[in-house]
Amino acid sequence: MQAIILAAGMGKRLKELTKNNTKCMVKVNGVTLIDRMLHQIENQHLSRIVIVVGYEGQKLIDYINTLDIKTPIVYIKNPIYEKTNNIYSLALAKEFLCQEDTLLFESDLIFEDAVLETLVNDPRDTLALVDKYESWMDGTCVKLSEDDCIEAFVPGKHFKFNEISEYYKTVNIYKFSKHFSKNYYVPFLDAYQEALGENEYYEQVLRVITMLDEPVIKAKRLEGQRWYEIDDIQDLDIAESIFTPDEDERVRLLQSRFGGYWRYPKLLDFCYLVNPYFPPKKLKDELKSIFDILLTEYPSGMRVNSLLAAKNFSVHQENILVGNGAAELIKSLLSHLSGKVGFIRPTFEEYPNRYDRENSVDFIPDNWDYSYTVDDVIEYFEDKDINNLILINPDNPSGNYIPKAGLCRLIDWAQHKNIKLIVDESFADFSDELDNTLITQDVLSANPHLYVMKSISKSYGVPGLRLGVLASGDTETIAKMKKDVAIWNINSFAEFYMQIEEKYKKDYVVALEKVRAERKRFQAELAKITGVRVIPSQANFIMIELEEGISPKDLLKRLMIKHNILVKELATKTNGRNYLRIAVRNTADNNALMEAMKAELMQLCKPRNP
Repeated sequence: MQAIILAAGMGKRLKELTKNNTKCMVKVNGVTLIDRMLHQIENQHLSRIVIVVGYEGQKLIDYINTLDIKTPIVYIKNPIYEKTNNIYSLALAKEFLCQEDTLLFESDLIFEDAVLETLVNDPRDTLALVDKYESWMDGTCVKLSEDDCIEAFVPGKHFKFNEISEYYKTVNIYKFSKHFSKNYYVPFLDAYQEALGENEYYEQVLRVITMLDEPVIKAKRLEGQRWYEIDDIQDLDIAESIFTPDEDERVRLLQSRFGGYWRYPKLLDFCYLVNPYFPPKKLKDELKSIFDILLTEYPSGMRVNSLLAAKNFSVHQENILVGNGAAELIKSLLSHLSGKVGFIRPTFEEYPNRYDRENSVDFIPDNWDYSYTVDDVIEYFEDKDINNLILINPDNPSGNYIPKAGLCRLIDWAQHKNIKLIVDESFADFSDELDNTLITQDVLSANPHLYVMKSISKSYGVPGLRLGVLASGDTETIAKMKKDVAIWNINSFAEFYMQIEEKYKKDYVVALEKVRAERKRFQAELAKITGVRVIPSQANFIMIELEEGISPKDLLKRLMIKHNILVKELATKTNGRNYLRIAVRNTADNNALMEAMKAELMQLCKPRNP
């Protein structure tokens, strides 16, 4: 068996990185794509490697000659690479195709060894390596029958987004038998080029072959093995985080992205906190139905969007402000505070990070659950010289919750002490107390020292829309903040969501019931796992403490590297204590996490004392 690598392309989308180098000379974590690929191929002990070069071809050849590859290498030069596509490059190697069984590669791929091994070890002699389509993928897809027959090749120009559930992406690694190449692929390749020219793709020939009555090429489905195609600098950035050999660095790189995890194959994100049961399909379908208009039309300005928020929360327009997520509103609000601010730690760091530490006063509950009551808060801050107090309720990451009656006492105490009270109720809807919100006109009007923050992203499961609201009886500050933020601070999709959201209130109530039920079940099952102590939560997340001697960082790393699961490690928030925060997702995802935790903790745990 031999390998053929197509490496003639210019890689224009990588811009400066391929200005003087061919695409496969781009480095991922310090190693060029071609270096990595050639060594992986060499491990298969093939008879030879045929490389079709073009753009910066001599430079590539000179570089490969420095790599100490023992397998014989044959170079074929494509002199018109800038005028042709890869069908011509492969045609230049057709004589080699007819001489041996072949592994065919495109040179812009990075993959783990298991990808190649699963193809080589499959006893079937002619295969297209494929993976279930995901949103980060681009290029040719296929449809498969149950027995792995390729029913259709779907090139990019014929891609139908309403059929993506049926699609598999070609990985651009193939196994061709000598018989297949000699009797099918090369004859069809010659005919296709003669009819349609040289500026085509070699997959088009496969597309024609799959129309034959007798299938001569089948698909080999990947099952979680890692690979990535590098077409631009974003692909390169993601590939570096997926394929770094340093596991700690891989965790760091992934965590530092702060989202965008749809680009990571099959990652389960238990770090970011989103309602898993809302919005309902009908609401999403309504958004999709007006997609073209929302994409091409400007949103309304602040006045109209404040009116929409006022409608949804049944308050006056002058009492509410819409933000590009709660984060935008937090930054603006804290810039209007003066004097000292009281924080309850650990907490959502966006608040303390936005304020001067020298003017911050921290209350840290003296217990292992980080739990506290309204009396604890009042007692601690009673003799502290603070001008403002910030309370997350339920708190993040502890899930500690102060019932509404207690909040009303805190509001009265703050008014008596002339303290501005900021209550973030982003997770309050998930609590067992159904009447939990402070965003009512009566409460706001009676308490102009009260500011209530709410992240729509978290409660309503639409983080991609970036929506948050701030409500207060302090209309002067609300008006100033409306001038602080950009007039078009939210987009048309977010505005339309606020326009229609009220129609789905009943669905939202049902979604919250599901979250509460799943949280209860999840907490009970987590508590059964050896090495885990569960801290009671009223939010859509759960904080757990690991048994002494178990490193949360080690468990996080094992979950991510071995199971593709991301959780939140809390060492920096809890003075190095063994805590993790886990989002409440749907039942299937939560079960997957628990099975992974059980498997890893069996290796990390000390036996419990009877």
